[in-house]
Amino acid sequence: MADTCGQILLGSGLTVLSHPLMYIKVLIQVGHEPLPPTLGRNLFGRQVYQLPGMFAYAKHIIKVDGKIGLFKGLGPRLCAGTIGTVVHSKVAQKCQEQGTAKVRVSHHSVPGGHKAVEGSLQHVVDETTKEMFARSCATIVTHPFHVITLRCMVQFIGRETKYSGVFDSIVTVYREEGILGFFAGLIPRLLGDILSLWICNLLAHLINTYAIDDSMSHTGEIRNCSQAVTGFFASMLTYPFVLVSNLMAVNNCGLAGGLPPYASAYPTWVDCWRHLSKEGNMSRGNSLFFRKLPVGKMYAIDQKRFF
Repeated sequence: MADTCGQILLGSGLTVLSHPLMYIKVLIQVGHEPLPPTLGRNLFGRQVYQLPGMFAYAKHIIKVDGKIGLFKGLGPRLCAGTIGTVVHSKVAQKCQEQGTAKVRVSHHSVPGGHKAVEGSLQHVVDETTKEMFARSCATIVTHPFHVITLRCMVQFIGRETKYSGVFDSIVTVYREEGILGFFAGLIPRLLGDILSLWICNLLAHLINTYAIDDSMSHTGEIRNCSQAVTGFFASMLTYPFVLVSNLMAVNNCGLAGGLPPYASAYPTWVDCWRHLSKEGNMSRGNSLFFRKLPVGKMYAIDQKRFF
């Protein structure tokens, strides 16, 4: 219980600190570009037209809504983080207990029954499966709060006040879209989380097994570094799922950011994926620095977007 409370406090602190970054990323994912391109220099010193980065975007939000404006949607996001941590902890503990019980049964019923050796491929698969189940349960339970968070953020585009609080937002979603409205964009989010977890853990296992020798100095630090690198690589590969999920969460919900011209009314997340892929927008919002102009696009000042 103490560990869970500690995780909640730490997670809440990190959520507050990172919220402005997520806010800006979501607005860029939707396609909102309130500031025109500016002439700057790339990493090689060449003059190029670039889109405003995170700091310029943040200054614009502060100019419009004040510093407090950077924290729109923080309430439901904190709810999601707290509930998700509790659910993940409980489910992971249950999975661990069931795994231990199965090992005990195998020892008594099957001659030579044993637990998978730590560090082996079977052990990685077993632990990843448990973690996948725990994460999936937490994601499903907290997704309604995630949807509300995104919609609170996207209101910035049309200056709406439709989603103002957690409870009022819950009533609004249920009244207009029913239960299914709380799970808009859930499938691509789940798929992205699962793929990212498996890619990260399997790649880390391959690196730790075949590229790192136990006789090397600082082996523990190297293994931790490999886990971080594979996690970053996995998140890059699965970013399109995050983008599609966020767009579907606000799609056709009555807000300007979820309707034309910013987004089409997608029947399914697959249609959203195809449309983004066709236009070459699968990585939109992935970078908040050194943002390049979209190829073949024109900036519309009145609409504050590219077309």
